[in-house]
Amino acid sequence: MSKELRKRSIIIIAVIAGCVVSLIPINKRINLGLDLKGGMHLVLRVDNQNLPTAQEKEDAVLRSMEVLRNRIDGLGVGETLIQRQGNNQILLQLPGVTDRQKALAMIGRVARLEFHMVDPDEGHLKAALNGKVPAGEELMTIKKEGGTPILIYKTVAMGGQNIKDARVDISQNGMQPKITMSFNEKGAKEFGDLTTAHVGDRLAIVLDNQVLSAPVIREPILTGDAEITGDFKFEEASLLALALRTGALPVPMTIEEERTIGPLLGKDSIEAGVKATILGGVAIVFFMCLYYFIGGFIASAALAINLLMILGSMGLLNILLPQSQVTLTLPGIAGIILTLGMAVDANVLINERIREELDNGRPLTASVNTGYARAWSAILDSHVTSLIAAFFLFQFGSGPIKGFAITLSTGLVASLFSSIYVTRTFFNWLISQRHIKSLPMMHLFRNPHFNFLNKKYICFALSAGIIIWGAVDFAHKKDAAFGIDFAGGQIQEYKFAHPVTADKLRALLKEGRVADAVIQTFPHVPDDVIIRTPQDSDVAVAKLFKSKMPDNPYQILRIEKVGPVVGQALRIKAIWAIALALGGMLIYIGFRFKHYTFGLATVVAIFHDVLITLSLILIAGRQIDLLVVTAILTITGYSTNDAIIIYDRVRENVPKMRNKPLADVINESINQTLGRTVLTTFMTTLSALALFFFGGEVLNTFAFVLIRGFLFGTYSTVWIVSPLFLWLQGKKKW
Repeated sequence: MSKELRKRSIIIIAVIAGCVVSLIPINKRINLGLDLKGGMHLVLRVDNQNLPTAQEKEDAVLRSMEVLRNRIDGLGVGETLIQRQGNNQILLQLPGVTDRQKALAMIGRVARLEFHMVDPDEGHLKAALNGKVPAGEELMTIKKEGGTPILIYKTVAMGGQNIKDARVDISQNGMQPKITMSFNEKGAKEFGDLTTAHVGDRLAIVLDNQVLSAPVIREPILTGDAEITGDFKFEEASLLALALRTGALPVPMTIEEERTIGPLLGKDSIEAGVKATILGGVAIVFFMCLYYFIGGFIASAALAINLLMILGSMGLLNILLPQSQVTLTLPGIAGIILTLGMAVDANVLINERIREELDNGRPLTASVNTGYARAWSAILDSHVTSLIAAFFLFQFGSGPIKGFAITLSTGLVASLFSSIYVTRTFFNWLISQRHIKSLPMMHLFRNPHFNFLNKKYICFALSAGIIIWGAVDFAHKKDAAFGIDFAGGQIQEYKFAHPVTADKLRALLKEGRVADAVIQTFPHVPDDVIIRTPQDSDVAVAKLFKSKMPDNPYQILRIEKVGPVVGQALRIKAIWAIALALGGMLIYIGFRFKHYTFGLATVVAIFHDVLITLSLILIAGRQIDLLVVTAILTITGYSTNDAIIIYDRVRENVPKMRNKPLADVINESINQTLGRTVLTTFMTTLSALALFFFGGEVLNTFAFVLIRGFLFGTYSTVWIVSPLFLWLQGKKKW
């Protein structure tokens, strides 16, 4: 073994060993996202707009974050994430939280406790009931006494900010829970002074602008203890006590976005993702080995190292930067599957280049070296353009989408190492040890001579027809074309013990006055149901299920809610992501090819792919959401790969075919790369098909988009980019 080969082998072994070590133990090195292990993802808006100064607005957000942290610690939820977003938003992630209603009640409760003196004048109360409320006073009702009217002074006699502790106790009759409180030293003195000065008067206990009770002060209370009674249930009293002892929120908060994933869906998602990964990987390996024989075995070994490097890099990042909390999400698993499919592209390109050199009569060693050298520029360019798409996905995505961008980026970098460095080392070792003397491979096309450019008008008409059909469909559907990510609303997914038909559910929801509900069932999973509504309706739906179908228990798989403000913001982010990704690709392609006409033709064709894909989504009756945008950006990278590989061959052929028209050069280049184009499309589509059939319902539309996008991406590279480039180029020299 040569010194160079020994060095390369040591580097590969070191990388593999490092990845294995960084994954031990795997359950501590790979953090699962909320969509895989269950939990809640919330975006909360702090209503601080009415505060007078910028400093007060800032303090309200910081104080709200501190109060939330204390409340969550009181619930005992581990590995939580509380992070500020923008000026007045807070991102909150609660892994493993299964009691959604309890968590929402705890988070959203302001818990502002105030004590107000009661106006004792009955005449004032009668006047207030007739609409003449005295100045400086407010007419309210007492919760404990079933809505008895009471007139209180607006001036706060004492606030609840000095509470030291609050616990749930049981009233003397042993039936009704109550809350016992103790004040700190300052609060005890203040409360003692207040009760001393108002013996014989009524003191209203007001929580979040609701009078819980208004007892008469019989004697001064100097111990610093007090109690709150009301029509509490024990669970409600426990949450209230927690909120009181951890402090009141300075201002109310609104839930702008909620994604609650039940543990059952997380478990099912892991199983579906692993199954899709295994099946997709096995299909790719089988075909590569069948088609390229030894070259296929080498590429398959590189794919295994590629997968190990993706997972190992995630483990290493979580070791070196534990605060980064790099997580594996369900779209992240999809990213791994796609990366394996797209990594094959490089191996196919290398093997095809090696075969060309062998067909030209060159020796095996020279063919391998030349094949790698000629494939390198196209592989580098295609990976960089995909990384550009992944970068904008990470910048403009949220939650699981960022997970997809991370695994896609990591996979692309790993693909460069495995497809160029690892496979070449394997080839060189096998040749040096004389284990192989030839590289037999199957041929898909032998010297094809199709005229692709003369079909351009048919293809233009086909594309225009699909895009116009999609545009008409979009104009008809309007906001209904968007999923809740962009339009706002709520998704509920349930798993029933016994299958329920959509018609039965529709009649049930109509009876319960749950308006504008869209119900989706799945023939292959008949006990799963998805309900989409423009407003929050999960509480009403749960009551209907329990009252009308008591003999058919169910589990909540997920509940997702996006407010209209967040939906609009996400829609704008998606547009920016696509626009900037296209701009970044145009700049890079123009720089690399020193020719912006090709870059412009490619970007126009990618824009065509985006419109075609969106049209097919609408025609198929599916909605546009964040995962669709993720798939579209993935397609843009893939389509660009195709175009780069073909036009890298054009650039190579121009000097060889100097006396021929550019149209002939383009046709010849497409024919020379046709086998690679078809094979890569086939194998990436295999990956997407594995996701479509076995990746679970959440990723079904995602995979649907990818399959159509891969097919039309190949179509546009051949029949849209080529004539566009030829037209833009005109008589200018390439």
